[in-house]
This record gives sequence, structure tokens and C-alpha cells, in this order.
Amino acid sequence: MTEPAGLSVEVSVISSDAAIITVYGELDVDTGLVLQHQLAGQVVHGRRHLVLDLAGVPFMDSSGMSVIIRAVNEVRGIDGSVSLVAPRQVVRRLLDLTGVGMSCRMFDSVDEACEALLGQDGETVNTSAGEGLDRR
Repeated sequence: MTEPAGLSVEVSVISSDAAIITVYGELDVDTGLVLQHQLAGQVVHGRRHLVLDLAGVPFMDSSGMSVIIRAVNEVRGIDGSVSLVAPRQVVRRLLDLTGVGMSCRMFDSVDEACEALLGQDGETVNTSAGEGLDRR
């Protein structure tokens, strides 16, 4: 699938059940479907913990918000989680106004989000070696 101009989505699988999804660009009606497909694909492949890095998202409208809400609801059904990382102030405001900020854990960095998963599943985080989360 071709990504709309101005949007880039990178996926880093960090364990069999967790992935970091990094989004760059505006998340709106024109680009939301691309992110939705990426998130759904991760869930289909067994990733129930999604770390969504929003540091590179300068703008998000209700369509982008809808994609995140859908992902949150989907992973909750399989005892998973969505963590949001470093949303910019304008995006954070939208997350807070809609209540999504209260239903997802928010972190300042991807490393912090991965460390929080450690306490959740008894997994170890090895971000310096690029290995991500390893089951013990």
C-alpha cells in the first residue's frame, strides 16, 4: 500500500506480542487508514501491546483519534494495551479532551514505555542492544 504524502509509519517488533509503531506526519482523514492498517496488522500477527510513538505527529484530527480509539478497543479485547509516547501539545490536548489520554498510558519516551511493559508481563527490556523485549 502506498502511503499518502507526508505520512510515514515505521514498525519495530520488539517481542512476539509487542511492537513500537512510530508515526511521522499529519494524522487525519487522508492518512488515518494507513495507520489503521498497520495497527490491525500488528494485532493479527499476535502483537497485543502497542507502543504508539506520536512525537512526529504535528497535527491529528478526529479521524486520527478514531484510529487510536479503535486500536485501544481491539487490544483490550485480547488483554493488551496501547501506550502513547511523546504526543506534541496540540495532539496531547485532543487526547485529553476526548478522554483517550486517560484510557492509555502516556510516556515521554519509547524507552519509558518499554520499561513499563516490563512490569506488566515479566519481560525484560533491552533497548540498547536493539533486541527489545525478551521473554524470560
